[in-house]
Amino acid sequence: MRLAAEMLSVAEAEKLVRDNVALLPMQDCPLGHAQGRTLRQSLVADRDLPPFDRVTMDGYAIRHAAWGGGIRRFRVAGIQAAGTIPLQLSKNDEGIEVMTGAMLPEGADTVVPYEDAERDGDAVTISRTVAVTAGQAVHRRGSDRTVGEVIVPPGTRLTGREIAVAAACGYAQVSVTMQPAIAVVATGDELVEVDSPVAPHQIRRSNDHALRAALIAAGYPRVERFHLRDMRHEIEHRLWHLIAEYDLLVLIGGISKGKFDHLPSVLAGLGVVRIFQGVAQRPGKPLWFGLSARRTPIFALPGNPVSSYTCLHRYVLPALAKMSGCPAAPAVPATLTAGVEFKPRLTWFLPVRIFHGARGERLAAPDPSNTSGDFAGLVGADGFVELPAEPEQFPAGTMAPFWPWV
Repeated sequence: MRLAAEMLSVAEAEKLVRDNVALLPMQDCPLGHAQGRTLRQSLVADRDLPPFDRVTMDGYAIRHAAWGGGIRRFRVAGIQAAGTIPLQLSKNDEGIEVMTGAMLPEGADTVVPYEDAERDGDAVTISRTVAVTAGQAVHRRGSDRTVGEVIVPPGTRLTGREIAVAAACGYAQVSVTMQPAIAVVATGDELVEVDSPVAPHQIRRSNDHALRAALIAAGYPRVERFHLRDMRHEIEHRLWHLIAEYDLLVLIGGISKGKFDHLPSVLAGLGVVRIFQGVAQRPGKPLWFGLSARRTPIFALPGNPVSSYTCLHRYVLPALAKMSGCPAAPAVPATLTAGVEFKPRLTWFLPVRIFHGARGERLAAPDPSNTSGDFAGLVGADGFVELPAEPEQFPAGTMAPFWPWV
């Protein structure tokens, strides 16, 4: 295992995170509770889809050869509703009235919709001006998928579309990744809860609320918030329990070089192995990452709100995706609409607003926050672009990876 004492690049930090997080266990989940979960099995067609020749319009089922032979008037031999055993079409001059979704009657191959036919008692006449195509208004058996075909692969986040496939193929339950239990831990004596009185020297807790909301929006609902004061014995006691009980920890603040930044030494004393501390990036340079003795991933994010929120999206959410068995979702390219300059030799995570040009291209308008403590400055942004440490100037038209907020 590599221990990185030097300042890492963003790419190096990303790789170390990816290489050191493990796949979570899987569990069987009733289909009715599988929305948003990550699939760990293939969803396979248990029969052809559709499973029969299906009528797609209300009308009359006939033999196309009969129409092609000049027959225009057909005796209606019965009615075929959806969900009923198919009737038999036995004569060329017969038709069967059919409803949308019904099985195509045996012996028929074409459906003429109501609007192209005129009913007169027990007979129906097809207009001579109508062009009738063989097989029209019939959804052929197996034309979507065939039995045994994989429709949804493992690693897919289940939405309503995949749930529909699972239901249609008979999956009353599916194998999915266990939902990780996540602890978001704010640190600092200056923090008070949002509904508590706030003194002039205090600030309300916002980081842990923000990260919890983002994690839930990203599909990880089992998130609990905690607060640790700058007291070493309290930090040791609470972290020991949290490391034992949760699948991933996100700590906020307390990781720099201040006299009350106890987290690095406390974590080491609890047997947590530091993988790296410090990434050549802004915001979020003090980012810390390690593993507990039972390989629980622990992220310690800088306490400034913009830093913690950005690092969550750049590192924590991709780590959770890998832990869940999801394929990596790379950033998408965006084009800067205005030039920017950034002199420090650091990767710059620049907040931007996204819109689309006349040709559909993704355009990124720079919308930098005032400081890394300016959480309100992120409200109008859609995410951030990742600009490399060099060069210092990025003219309008520069393309860069875009990471959206969840």
